[in-house]
Amino acid sequence: MRYSPSMAESVAKAKLKAGFLALPTAIKAAAKRSEAVKKLLHSKNCVVQIELRDKSWGRWFAFQDGQVTSKSGVHADPDGTLLFDSAREAVRLMTPFPDFDTRMQFIHMAKNFKTDSRGDDEALMFFSKLTAEIIDIQFSKIGTPMKDGSIRYVNNTNAGPVFVYVKDDKIIRITHIEFDETDADTWTIKARGKSFTPPRKTTVTSYTSGLKSTIYSDKRLLYPMKRVDFDPNGERNPQNRGISGYERISWDEAATIVADEIKRVKRVHGPGAIMNGSGSHHTWGNLGYWLSCRRRFFNIIGCTYVDHNPDSWEGWFWGAAHHWGNTIRNGAPDTYSTVEDLLKNAEMVVFWSSDPETTSGVYGAQEGTIRRMWAKELGIPCVHIDPFYNHTAALMGGKWLAPRPATGNALALAIAYVWITEDLYDKWFVENRTTGFDQWREYVLGNEDGIPKTPEWQEAESAIPAREVRALARQWGSRRTYLSCGGIQGFGSACRCATGVEWARSMVYLMAMQGIGKPGVNLGCLQQGTPVDTRFFFPGYSEGGLSGDLAGTGLMINMYQRMPQLVTMNTVKQSVPRLQIPEAILNGETTGYPTDPSTIRGQFFPIHYPSPGHSKVKLYWKYGGSHFGTMCQTNRYADMYRSPELECVINQSIWMEGEAQFADIILPACTNFERWDIGETANCSGYIHHSFTQWNHRVMTMQHKCIEPLGESKSDYEIFATIAGKLGLGSYFTENSTELDWCKRLFDATDLPQVMSWREFLKKGYYVVPAPCEERRDPVSWNWFYEGRSKDVPEVNPLPADYAEKFREGLQTQSGKIEFVSTSLTQYDPDDPERPPMSKYIPAWEGHHSEDYKRFPLQLISPHNRYSFHTMQDGKDSWLNDIKDHRVEVDGWHYWIVRLNPVDAKARGIAHGDLVEAYNDRGSVILYAYLTERVPAGTVHSYESSAVYAPIGEPGKSPDRGGCVNILTPSRPMVKKSHSTASNSCLIEIRKWEE
Repeated sequence: MRYSPSMAESVAKAKLKAGFLALPTAIKAAAKRSEAVKKLLHSKNCVVQIELRDKSWGRWFAFQDGQVTSKSGVHADPDGTLLFDSAREAVRLMTPFPDFDTRMQFIHMAKNFKTDSRGDDEALMFFSKLTAEIIDIQFSKIGTPMKDGSIRYVNNTNAGPVFVYVKDDKIIRITHIEFDETDADTWTIKARGKSFTPPRKTTVTSYTSGLKSTIYSDKRLLYPMKRVDFDPNGERNPQNRGISGYERISWDEAATIVADEIKRVKRVHGPGAIMNGSGSHHTWGNLGYWLSCRRRFFNIIGCTYVDHNPDSWEGWFWGAAHHWGNTIRNGAPDTYSTVEDLLKNAEMVVFWSSDPETTSGVYGAQEGTIRRMWAKELGIPCVHIDPFYNHTAALMGGKWLAPRPATGNALALAIAYVWITEDLYDKWFVENRTTGFDQWREYVLGNEDGIPKTPEWQEAESAIPAREVRALARQWGSRRTYLSCGGIQGFGSACRCATGVEWARSMVYLMAMQGIGKPGVNLGCLQQGTPVDTRFFFPGYSEGGLSGDLAGTGLMINMYQRMPQLVTMNTVKQSVPRLQIPEAILNGETTGYPTDPSTIRGQFFPIHYPSPGHSKVKLYWKYGGSHFGTMCQTNRYADMYRSPELECVINQSIWMEGEAQFADIILPACTNFERWDIGETANCSGYIHHSFTQWNHRVMTMQHKCIEPLGESKSDYEIFATIAGKLGLGSYFTENSTELDWCKRLFDATDLPQVMSWREFLKKGYYVVPAPCEERRDPVSWNWFYEGRSKDVPEVNPLPADYAEKFREGLQTQSGKIEFVSTSLTQYDPDDPERPPMSKYIPAWEGHHSEDYKRFPLQLISPHNRYSFHTMQDGKDSWLNDIKDHRVEVDGWHYWIVRLNPVDAKARGIAHGDLVEAYNDRGSVILYAYLTERVPAGTVHSYESSAVYAPIGEPGKSPDRGGCVNILTPSRPMVKKSHSTASNSCLIEIRKWEE
């Protein structure tokens, strides 16, 4: 007998009836097993109905004070209804952990209204979450029992994957992962008669050891809070932000206030009056990351986004990209297989503004340390160019050159002068693979401006003796040399100074003169370029997670066709440049330039705030991190927060620190150890393609929910879902999925299902991707370009439209070659004195040529912190405060450290251990003086990213003793036609602190 659609529908109805008949019993059983389910069951009184559109079947469920009853039929007045076109579709969609095809079907049905929801969105979300918890509860015991009675879970951090040991629902220790016999073998590199194999484990950075103390810190935000003198229906008292205290409120009250403010602002001003911003980084996980659920939520409600500057790539993006492209990495180079090439072929490594032992790449932990030890074992000499004798220099040894800050381009020009005059550069490469060299050579030789860029000329600028520069140039020009500019290539402190554009451009020029791509001549410091498998697919956090955002994330690169989800789109066409947020609020207008990595010319289209037809910002929702410790001239942000122009400020944070104390409503988020997520170590593809080559092994992690959220804190996903529910958008936001559901959806979108099952991955918690055999390793970056072949490294960059001639032949520039004279800058603004078409020496507008140099004769550099990932591990009364190179306790307060030369200290009557005030016209910071020869006279060093902002008086108007040295840094961009920070060009004076 033929199986007809009507018969299939009848069978499906029978399944529906049986399944939902048993649901109340399953809910009651789950509530007995799980306190979380019991609590959820008591949280809502409502009637929810499942119904077929033709009303041929229905069943409703009544929830009252923790009890559940159910009856078949159609309820006369349910609070919420889940509607389906057919029983067959309902059965498919209600199946736990549906497969890819079912998810695709759901998206199709939702977009075509074959499934729909009606009524109270909060009731529907409650029902969906309750039914999902019944499924999720079976995974609550995931983990490996240990002999001491603890359970070992797996999670991931900004510093690497970890084992997490839990006993009695409390984390007792966090360690790196030791691989077992079932994990894949690793790779071996044979070089110069030796074999090198990394250890079968992951590494973690120093600050990972302090994670437990930050999770249980007394600075944790455990409950929703409202500023005591903020009345959304009365006086708001914005002038008291940062001063007045807080009172605890319920989640329902907090969510109601926030939802009502969103509705009020949209009704009165439009969605553009809501501004959302975040830090550049957040706790780990593809789903909980700031480019995932945050983008989904704010796309749904509509907002003015804060437009990020390329803060880690400034000089490369605004400068170097115009000479060789590479916009897929914001102007920085790729580094495929450079570890093997360096160990086999390089004869020297020049570390220029490069300290990978401190910055450890991007989420790179200490993975590269052993590789640098291999280079040391092979006797490869090193040179370190940095105003600070950094930790990599201390580890590796070799020659140290300490230029004045922001004078690196003078040094580069002098090196080029020696190469040109002594015939020490690759003429063939310059002639065949570059354009414009003859014009730039005339400038270097002084034939253009009458000033030969000799080592003697640069000595007056950089303060490096001419003889040392000449010696370096000759050694470099006669050896196969790797250049390391930044801990990860393109991340260097010198690219964040007033001359950062010129410095980054000069790095490209020098590599072009030495023939980048021939064996032993490339960019790298062994922090990137391991021979791992780049073809095993797992998305990076920048590829959008559950955002549904094709415009503001990397979702369109791989994920939109792999992970079915409803597309979200922000209807607001207005944005605010991140470095100009204070000006936008205080002045009512500002301009900037976008970070558009799709093409070289994408950065030429200015941002104007306010945009035509859009309101000015009235509500600011700040998400994670602290601008006080990470942006520039940050007293401006304190002034902004206290402006009456901001009618409401919401802060969503894990800890009470930084900007949280300036909010009207505080929403407490939990850490990634208190929620489900999934992610791969160091994979931020969408920002840096194949960035996981920093690691010795590719490690994908199932980020277990190790403990319940502390207090009443919630995951970011749950916070957004709660507010969305109040706005009637909860089901749209969640797609009726829990975080664990989303983890399964992302798992299915990767190559993991080809090698292990979902349950296996859940149980073990991680997977190590086997390294490819030697014959399958990626080609060495730039070798294809040197040899004139088609591009053969595994990346689609440039996009096809940006090739001048044949696809995959040549670079992204208009000529397809490295351009000493940039075509894009020539066409855009050839007369720009701040960014001419070819690199020249332009003295820093804040440096030893400045008018303020007499008043503020010390130059402050503030590179990334060794003991914290931006603000995440600092403060919080973590045991990291006990590290004497991070903070030092004086009279019960942990002070931030400033390092200065004994000569400068003596001239100011400062002794080691004194409290001092570092100041300029932008503000002042109280610091602990650390006297050291690791900085030359005239230069002082203090890490950026203090999480603590603690003014001793009025915010924005008094000295800060928290350590936010970025209060002192200038807000002026490197070049006016950019959106950039020049935080490492900063003139200050220091005096002994007298209270």
